[in-house]
Amino acid sequence: MNTDLIIQNISRHIHLDKTETDFFISLLQAKKLKRKEFLLKQGELCKTENFIIKGCLRTYTIDDNGFEHIVMFGIEDWWVGDLYSFLTQSPATYFIDALEDSEILQITKANLDKLYERVPKFERFFRLILQNAFIAQQQRINQNLSYSAEQRYLDFIGEHPNLEQRLSQKQVSAYLGITPVFLSMLRKKLSQK
Repeated sequence: MNTDLIIQNISRHIHLDKTETDFFISLLQAKKLKRKEFLLKQGELCKTENFIIKGCLRTYTIDDNGFEHIVMFGIEDWWVGDLYSFLTQSPATYFIDALEDSEILQITKANLDKLYERVPKFERFFRLILQNAFIAQQQRINQNLSYSAEQRYLDFIGEHPNLEQRLSQKQVSAYLGITPVFLSMLRKKLSQK
């Protein structure tokens, strides 16, 4: 199990000694997902928080008309999960699946609680992760309510410059809340500027 990336991620926020690092690693489970394989389905319990070592996943819902609404994409060095379901152990709101063959490291709620008890500084780490996730969610809500489709697209490619090449036009449009046809027209318009 390759843990270098997750240790680098954690070390941006807290310092661990060797004993703490070894204990943390002992609580993780590695999982591989094939492209199109589900990590979580709506209605299931989200039993793990997941760190992406390799690949790309998406978190989304499907409305009553069958349309996908992508809430987020997760790539290498990102955490992904249905946090509400994970923390409350209630049915998941979201689907999470792999857009590419992916490798993740997982921690269960029970193991996370053990980690908080034995290495309390992890409470600080996950508080910072949650704060950053909350801020990102608030910004996304504001963009969806206040920004034009063009501005949302420009922000998306500005914030994630290499991600668009890994996604289909349908996936990008489902994230932006527009149709693939409109995205195509938008790209054409922007290329002529």
